[in-house]
Amino acid sequence: MPEIVLRHVTKKFQKSVAVEDLNLTIDNRGFITLLGPSGCGKTTTLRMIAGLESPTAGEISIGGRLVFSSEQGIDLPPDQRDVGFLFQNYALWPHMTVYQNITFGLENMKWDKVRMKERADELMTMLRIADYGARYPAELSGGQQQRVAIARTLATGPKTLFMDEPLSNLDAKLRMEMRTELKRLHRETDSTFVYVTHDQLEAMTLSTKICLLREGKLQQYAPPLEVYNYPVNVFAADFIGSPNINLLPVTVGAGTEPMVQLVLASGQTLPFRLTRGVMPLAGQTLRLGIRPENVLLAVPNGLPAQIVATLPSGMETVVRLDMEGTPLTAVVFGTIDFAVGQTVQVGFKTDGHILFMAESGDCIAGGEVKV
Repeated sequence: MPEIVLRHVTKKFQKSVAVEDLNLTIDNRGFITLLGPSGCGKTTTLRMIAGLESPTAGEISIGGRLVFSSEQGIDLPPDQRDVGFLFQNYALWPHMTVYQNITFGLENMKWDKVRMKERADELMTMLRIADYGARYPAELSGGQQQRVAIARTLATGPKTLFMDEPLSNLDAKLRMEMRTELKRLHRETDSTFVYVTHDQLEAMTLSTKICLLREGKLQQYAPPLEVYNYPVNVFAADFIGSPNINLLPVTVGAGTEPMVQLVLASGQTLPFRLTRGVMPLAGQTLRLGIRPENVLLAVPNGLPAQIVATLPSGMETVVRLDMEGTPLTAVVFGTIDFAVGQTVQVGFKTDGHILFMAESGDCIAGGEVKV
């Protein structure tokens, strides 16, 4: 299976820069998600790797073979890159049956009918659409159409499968089912998957690595839990995770490494024990990142906070609080009986907290909060 390498890849559209100096290595058999807000360059990056868009500068190689080089004048078309592309709208032929859609590419490659049927049957069984071979796309549900589109893309045996927001047209239940299907498919085909989404939940659940982009620039490239637990900057911390991370303005007070006092805007202090990174300086203005699931309610000797809203969803409840002028979000699992306007004592789980520079947003340290 091919390793995909991008070196200093840039794409400009007139005066705007869609992707800027991107360096990226996609591992063999990986499930890589290009993630970021609209306009960050993720679809453009996918299309450049697939050969559907030509970079302005840089190099792209697939399996050790150079498929694009601005310096050498190389730009191989998609059909010479041994890749498959799954479009957002499925792009099924409406006048063809499921079987005919799946075998369309194989007919163009002059496969004989016996071999073609064996391949189609194999894929329809794998994707659990074996009973629908004679049906037309209009007779299928959205999830079934998606499976047909995947089968058609895989029919020719591409070593790499590109997917551009393939689940965005499905309802929430079908999206969950298809995430499970895609993970199974990735495991069974032993292929490299490159996937575009703006949905951080999809990226977290599907990926072996997340490539997080912002305004055409790479922010972080790491396994999902590493991005979640060790974000490199405020953007990564805030984009990954739902509800969003709490970012509390703090000023560094007195302390001796590894202990330091963090002073909130209200004047309340939080003892912070450094476990990684650089010891902050006294007087420095920072932002303390605390994940909502690390906020504890109704703890003895905690910090007073007033409940502003409760948002129950069954398994968990999101609680919005006001901690003497500082907004705070907590996630409570199970049922709660807190009322809006009630004052509770707030604490924090010991570990998993992050310090960011106030201006640049870069992460400088992680550690424990003692309340």
